[in-house]
Amino acid sequence: MAPKSDSAEAIVLNYVNEQNRPLNSQNVADSLQKFNLKKASIQKTLDTLADSGKISFKEYGKQKIYLARQDQFNIPNNEELASMKEENAKLQEQLEQQKKAITGVEGEIKILQSNLTLEQIYDKEEKLRKEVKEMEDKLVKLRGGVTLVRPEEKRAVEAIYSEKMSQWRRRKRMFKDLWDAITENSPKDLKEFKEKLGIEYDEDVGVNLQSFSELLQHGKKRARGQ
Repeated sequence: MAPKSDSAEAIVLNYVNEQNRPLNSQNVADSLQKFNLKKASIQKTLDTLADSGKISFKEYGKQKIYLARQDQFNIPNNEELASMKEENAKLQEQLEQQKKAITGVEGEIKILQSNLTLEQIYDKEEKLRKEVKEMEDKLVKLRGGVTLVRPEEKRAVEAIYSEKMSQWRRRKRMFKDLWDAITENSPKDLKEFKEKLGIEYDEDVGVNLQSFSELLQHGKKRARGQ
């Protein structure tokens, strides 16, 4: 009686035939874990299949190796093998051509995806037109002598700026007095000492107190000249 398709015997037999390579019971048990078959059950099933002649086996000491019966397979002759190799070579060539075609199509898709859609172009054009209109309106006001910043707002900003500059000068002077007192009789190299402490001068970070002071004075002179 043929085994049921869902029986352990049918599962093991199908697996051995599909693999068509030498297998031991551990190989089969590892691969058929999804069927919840125990190794002892698989070993017994393999021996049953071998005893009934449904699969072949060889013994190497205590190790048993199982293999699908080869007489159930249609083994091609030399002429058929040569034809299969030729067909395989053609298929490989077609596969490479398809891969190149797919690569080309993917490249075109990326290019198209990077381009704006017609709707996006219209939206961007509308935004740019608004920006141009705003700048043109602002330019007309400036040419007409309209003050865009109220005098009291300008004075408030200048007062804040002036206060910050005063704090900068005061702290710069406090640091110099303290630094001179610490390093007056120090035998250490002052540059190395400064780097070791992580101290940075204004010039080290690309700023200059005088240039910022001149910026404030320049703004005041420009306001008086208007």
